[in-house]
Amino acid sequence: MPVKVSYPGVYIEELPSGVHTITGVATSITAFVGPAVRGPVNAPIPINSFADYDRAFGGLYNSSMMSFAVNDFYQNGGSQGVIVRVAGQNASAASVNLAPDTAASPAAVPNEDLVLDAANVGAWGNNLGVIVDHKTRSPNDSTLFNLTIQLTDPLTGQIQSQEKFLNLSVDPTSARFVGPYLYQNSQLVIVPLQQSTDSPLDPSSYNVPGVRPAETVEWASPPTSPPTQQYFAESFSGGSDGKALTENDVIGDQGNKTGIYALENTDLFNLLCIPPYNSGDVSVNVQVKAAAYCVTRRAFYLMDAPSTWTSVLTALNSFSDFSANIGANGDHAALFFPQLVEANPLNDDQLQSFVPCGAVAGIFARTDAQRGVWKAPAGQETALTGVRQLKVPMTDPENGELNPLGLNCLRSFPLIGRVIWGSRTLQGADALESQWKYIPVRRTALFIEESLYRGTKWVVFEPNDETLWGQIRLNVGSFMQGLFRQGAFQGSTPQTAYFVKCDGESTTQNDIDQGIVNIIVGFAPLKPAEFVVIQIQQIAGQLQV
Repeated sequence: MPVKVSYPGVYIEELPSGVHTITGVATSITAFVGPAVRGPVNAPIPINSFADYDRAFGGLYNSSMMSFAVNDFYQNGGSQGVIVRVAGQNASAASVNLAPDTAASPAAVPNEDLVLDAANVGAWGNNLGVIVDHKTRSPNDSTLFNLTIQLTDPLTGQIQSQEKFLNLSVDPTSARFVGPYLYQNSQLVIVPLQQSTDSPLDPSSYNVPGVRPAETVEWASPPTSPPTQQYFAESFSGGSDGKALTENDVIGDQGNKTGIYALENTDLFNLLCIPPYNSGDVSVNVQVKAAAYCVTRRAFYLMDAPSTWTSVLTALNSFSDFSANIGANGDHAALFFPQLVEANPLNDDQLQSFVPCGAVAGIFARTDAQRGVWKAPAGQETALTGVRQLKVPMTDPENGELNPLGLNCLRSFPLIGRVIWGSRTLQGADALESQWKYIPVRRTALFIEESLYRGTKWVVFEPNDETLWGQIRLNVGSFMQGLFRQGAFQGSTPQTAYFVKCDGESTTQNDIDQGIVNIIVGFAPLKPAEFVVIQIQQIAGQLQV
């Protein structure tokens, strides 16, 4: 506020600069939707490595193509991922009843068991075991006990994961009361509680993001005595993966934020991968819904060619009929062919076919980090790590039949290896003449849109006049100039590379009366050089001097 002048002398007033820095958003946060061994269901869980995925979702799993796609993502340069685990109908969590220690605690009530549930649904919970002992910090305190939870590999018998909790209490007033303490600290088990009007617990204390939604927690009066000291070897039971996954499980419900729409609960994702969720391929309906959802979230959908495309001719004929075989037909998606052949470590490293979306997403992330989102994620720099061969090898002429249709091919070249050899959206067919023909052009626009959307929210409720318009031009122009210096646009000067318009022409008096300010941003995108033409001229004979 202005300085109040009251005496003769010099006054100093610091004025705000009006500069609001616009920061570019991430470009390669990749969301995966599919089944997993374990983990929260219909909750977007961020991960930063395959080790994170292993801890939260159980690692590689032969019944989960998603697990292999996530592994490919990190092998090929991926960094940030978001995992949405979906489960079949009637999936249930394993549980165990721990009887009270009536011998050690005379006040123990018979049949007042402490019930433990696996932290989330699935047959994995049947491999849980528990150890109870009473070597607590206060041996005379009959409410305390120690709990050790072990997850055992059913094939090898080795302990995969172990959690130990000391000095747990059955006293609801204790800071280490077994219910909320396990809920907030254990990745393996929880205490189910039946709803009760006299429950001393606050339901909000169970609403731990990324663990389990509060509405799925049941409430009950806690046992008055700790469980007896004993060991239950793989004693949990009743866990089930439920029925086979259907397209409805994967699509989910937008109102309830399940399936694909569980991503409503995450702030940002840029790429979406939905590997096959059962023994077949991803259904056309799922692909249509996923591509449409990506449009609303300014994201890009990486699609896998069906497993039935076992030849170039099959791909050529099938890809021509979008409605029957692909479904999605927009510029926010791209299709990659063929599938990858990799060693399966769960099957003695025997070779097996896998979908390419995870590896392709990793290449996208690697290219974004090294060159920028405006660089086409294709070419000799995109060698696919961990890929032994491609399911369908092809020649240049065969590639030349598919590329003009907008089908991105994966190729194998001597010395170079397996690479991505196409960078077109599903609007990339030459006949369509779309401005969003190329993947880097579309993704650069999405990057700019999302960055400006987030970076100009300060404009809301500001006085809509020339002062505001000038600040907008300054801030948006600075952001675009930064991209220009990084080589994001065509043009040798800023004037030929981009423009920012926000003035009395773009925002009329009628717009002002309606509370609208119009910001027009244009840029000259870089387009990949798909075709390199070399002219060779030979001069025969001797030149006349």
